[in-house]
Amino acid sequence: MSDERDTCDLLCLDLPHAEEIRAGLPELPDVEQAAAAARALGDPTRLTIAAALLSGTELCVCDMAWVVGQAQNLVSHHLRLLRTAGLVAARRERRMVMHSLTERGRSLVIAVLGGDEAPVGRAKVDVEERSHV
Repeated sequence: MSDERDTCDLLCLDLPHAEEIRAGLPELPDVEQAAAAARALGDPTRLTIAAALLSGTELCVCDMAWVVGQAQNLVSHHLRLLRTAGLVAARRERRMVMHSLTERGRSLVIAVLGGDEAPVGRAKVDVEERSHV
């Protein structure tokens, strides 16, 4: 005999309670969007990139590649997926593209990593002070 601890022995339905819960569920498009965001952080490389953005506030791809120890083209690919999921924003500053977490991305990364705040990071560096080749 199988052990079915997750099923009831008696078929019953508390209809008012069940209807109240059903009425409060999010719409399918909202659930699909949330699932896509969760999937985006389900990859260890993307979660590491997001954690770095949580610490570093804003990073370009070349800095991000060095921080996470991966090739620039791989990091660029993962950043694109994080942007598509709405977790990362990008802005061009002269010849560099700077990436940062969106508010939604920040909240989700904190929730996934189990922390209350971002780890202590460096102060933001002015782009003109940077020496990129």
